Amino acid sequence: MSDNRSQVLEEPVVDEPEPTANTPRHGFFERLYTGTGGFQIVGRRKLYYGMAAVLVLIAVLSIALRGFTLGIDFAGGTRIQVPASGDMSTSKVEQTYNQALGHDPVTVQKVGSGSAASFEIRSDTLDSAQQEKVADALFDAFHPKDSSGTVSRNAISVAEISETWGGQITRKALIALVVFVVLTMVYIAIRFERDMSFAAIASLFFNLVVTAGIYSIVGFEVTPAAVIGLLTILGYVLYDNVVVFDKVEENTRGVLHLTRRTYGEQANLAANQTLMRSINTTVIGILPIVGMLVIAVWLLGVGTLKDLALVQLVGMIVGAYSSIFFAVPLLVSIKERFGPVAVHTRKVLAKRAGGDAGRGAETVGRRSPGTPVASRTREGGSAAPRPGARPTGKRHKRSH
Repeated sequence: MSDNRSQVLEEPVVDEPEPTANTPRHGFFERLYTGTGGFQIVGRRKLYYGMAAVLVLIAVLSIALRGFTLGIDFAGGTRIQVPASGDMSTSKVEQTYNQALGHDPVTVQKVGSGSAASFEIRSDTLDSAQQEKVADALFDAFHPKDSSGTVSRNAISVAEISETWGGQITRKALIALVVFVVLTMVYIAIRFERDMSFAAIASLFFNLVVTAGIYSIVGFEVTPAAVIGLLTILGYVLYDNVVVFDKVEENTRGVLHLTRRTYGEQANLAANQTLMRSINTTVIGILPIVGMLVIAVWLLGVGTLKDLALVQLVGMIVGAYSSIFFAVPLLVSIKERFGPVAVHTRKVLAKRAGGDAGRGAETVGRRSPGTPVASRTREGGSAAPRPGARPTGKRHKRSH
């Protein structure tokens, strides 16, 4: 009974053939598709830690030095919209504004396309006299037309958002972000065991910092749509972590009772098995976002969709990377730092090293110089024939 139990415990959780010299080497795409552990994700964790550190450093430096371009909904100010006409361009609109007030606007961008195209000017808060002066200058320079096709000064619209309103919107957006992150952390703490919770939360903040840093580098305006997109991608990151960690739990179940593979090797196999799935779901997820960027932004000129699409595109790509190449290696590093997994890993590696040394000594002893193979076989008497060798000598009949 004890022999059968020990034999069951020695069986690996995931049966893989041991690599040999004659094992065929598979190509990159074949290993990617089959997910048989061909990529050393956990084994090269220092490389991926270094890449993650570089991304975080660049993001933090950009946020600290460059900051964010807050939209008018957050910072407040005056927004002037002029229908496009003739040979209007962004530079000409900026020049007209500068000539009227003596300083440049905050931003000027073209929105919409065709007959619905217009130029949107965002500036600091202007008083009524400044607004009238800018509107007169724009009308004299471009002669915009209203919806009926008649040249009219009323085609130029002016909207003002106070700094108080912008401050309220900013505060509500920050509260929504903090509440969402806290609720996500609570769910992660309940859903996963302790070490997985730490790794998942670290992956979540890694995604937040890198996405915010890229947004700062690109210089897009931070609008309510961008905040909504940021909250959305946190859901994608959580989904990716759940998928990967579920596979890690499946592969490492009972691994502490085995002596053939370590926790890190089984986790690396899980990362390989979910790698192709993560790539597929990410590609499928970003296709509509790319379509949103192409159709809504370039063709229709809807600026708010541009902000939403960019943050989702960056967040989904960074989330897929962090769930595989950051969360899984970090989980293994935490597990191997202390506790039963660390003891088991040292035990497996020690046994593996001892087995390799024993096999090496046995090979040297069998092939010691000066002793023919045939004589060693005869002297030993109990040496087993080489597998596949044809029988030599005659069989002696037993006398009755």
